[in-house]
Amino acid sequence: MADDVGLHPGMTRGALASHDRGIVTAVSVSPNGRDFEPAVEQLRERPRLEVGVHLTLVGERPLSPPKTIPSLVGPDGLLHTGYPAFAARYALGRIRAHDLETELRAQLERLLATGLRVAHLNSHQHLHVLPRVLEIVLRLAEEHGISWVRIPNEPETRLTPRGLQIAALNSLGRRARSSADRTVGVMVAGHLNPARLRRCLDLVEGVTELVCHPGLGQAELAAAYDWGYAWEEETAALCDPGLPDLLRERGISLQLSK
Repeated sequence: MADDVGLHPGMTRGALASHDRGIVTAVSVSPNGRDFEPAVEQLRERPRLEVGVHLTLVGERPLSPPKTIPSLVGPDGLLHTGYPAFAARYALGRIRAHDLETELRAQLERLLATGLRVAHLNSHQHLHVLPRVLEIVLRLAEEHGISWVRIPNEPETRLTPRGLQIAALNSLGRRARSSADRTVGVMVAGHLNPARLRRCLDLVEGVTELVCHPGLGQAELAAAYDWGYAWEEETAALCDPGLPDLLRERGISLQLSK
């Protein structure tokens, strides 16, 4: 599953290349991304590529008028900058359920309005796993017949700041339904190289979702987003021509959520 399609043209190009030449079978689209409309047009040309929604509550411009969702935006009318800012407000009870539903509904309905079949749902920085957010997300998913909702269940964590974040996500995820037995790749998000990809394949068990973040145009992406991701390296790893043989050797088949 390639995330962040529609956020930036380079992310869209990387995800599509990883489908056309690699092992990506599904993408998740940010409805409030700057590249949303071009991404949709390119997805129409790829009927075998599964599409889902990547709900985005931080770092971008909301679809809703800022005055209708005051707890989700700053004085500039933009969504809060990232997970820490959102989580701090959430912990203090300053994120309003009404605002969440207004913006989440607007994002989901924008993607649905394209006519593309929306088969799955997840979110930027996994904010949908927070309990009060998840309650709304599951209700919207049920309302629109979306049965596949990502719940992080990463088998490998480490005693690092990133590892502790993933452990917290796993803990939240255990309280919710899951569409896959495991998720892999979250621990190394943005840094999936050939060796790490093979390590992820070692962790496959049952129905496993590989979470990835391919992109093309490394310098342009790095100038736009300070995440420190190695987008082009991920794209190259996912397009490794040796992967199909490796998957067959390990008895791993690529499939869609439904």
